[in-house]
Amino acid sequence: MASSHDADTEGITRRKSLAALGGVGALALAGCTETEGSDGSDGSDGSDGSDGSDGSDSLSGAINIAGSSTVFPLMSAVMEDFAEQHPDVDPDISSTGSGGGFSNFFCVGETDFNNASRPIQPEEEELCADNGVEYVELIAATDALTVVINNDNDFATEMTVDELSQIWQSDAAELWSDVRDEWPDEEIERFGAADTSGTYDYFIENVMGEDGHTDDYQATEQDNTIASGVEGSEYAIGYFGFAYWFQNQDQVTPVAIDNGNGPVEPSLETASSGEYAPLSRPLFTYPSIESLGEEHIAEFARYFVEQTTNEDLVAGDVGYVPATEETQEEQMQTLEDAIEQAQG
Repeated sequence: MASSHDADTEGITRRKSLAALGGVGALALAGCTETEGSDGSDGSDGSDGSDGSDGSDSLSGAINIAGSSTVFPLMSAVMEDFAEQHPDVDPDISSTGSGGGFSNFFCVGETDFNNASRPIQPEEEELCADNGVEYVELIAATDALTVVINNDNDFATEMTVDELSQIWQSDAAELWSDVRDEWPDEEIERFGAADTSGTYDYFIENVMGEDGHTDDYQATEQDNTIASGVEGSEYAIGYFGFAYWFQNQDQVTPVAIDNGNGPVEPSLETASSGEYAPLSRPLFTYPSIESLGEEHIAEFARYFVEQTTNEDLVAGDVGYVPATEETQEEQMQTLEDAIEQAQG
């Protein structure tokens, strides 16, 4: 797969590819390496001409996608397969953060899709409306937003939501001992999502609330930067989407979160059941209705929705909870209605 830093990726597995992609700002997917069989039979039965047979050469054109770094690995994996089947499609995927994608690209009419790790916000809806950009909201998967600590940290492996808030709120604790007396008198070093990120927004809404988010942290849109920062400091803490930790499990340690019923570790199972609260969350992509008027974009949107139930791809390769069959059917009907509006 061609990317800004993967000249050596020939022969590596998709799982390693996606781990690398977690920190990439942009990805051009034309000419990706072959991954036959990675998506099983799900969504590849030829019903939409996406099986690489007669219909595969009829689609061509650019597809421009920006937004969430959390959704980025999933969107990239699906696009990789689609681009293999349709070599004349020219995709460009950027990891800009949910808010950065909406405000700088999607709502001003420069991209066809915006990925988001939280729902579109009222000010973004207004910006889209001001620019005549109509869209449809599609659920991509379920994530377990993951808080991580250094592998040598053996004291903060479990935290309550209140303790997590104390570490990240605007008037944040400075020392670990400020949170629990028995914890070390060592300065907390924080690495987290930038304020253009949907993960940042979700973390505030579901952990800190009105207390807001501290400015005393190293902010970035790159998950690998967060992980590297935490890996490099025994007293560091960070947070990002589950998929990055899933692909890099030896690098940092996930924190079990106690929401009142005992500590729960982030996993596909606990995110799916809702037990990992309040940090399990839906992920989204927003296609532009005008863009769905172009057949190659409409077909990719259909293919993406088909793949949301693909356990091998969504869970096995990327590390998110796949959609249920019922959700997929509802999403496909929503999409088909939007395509009919665009092409009717």
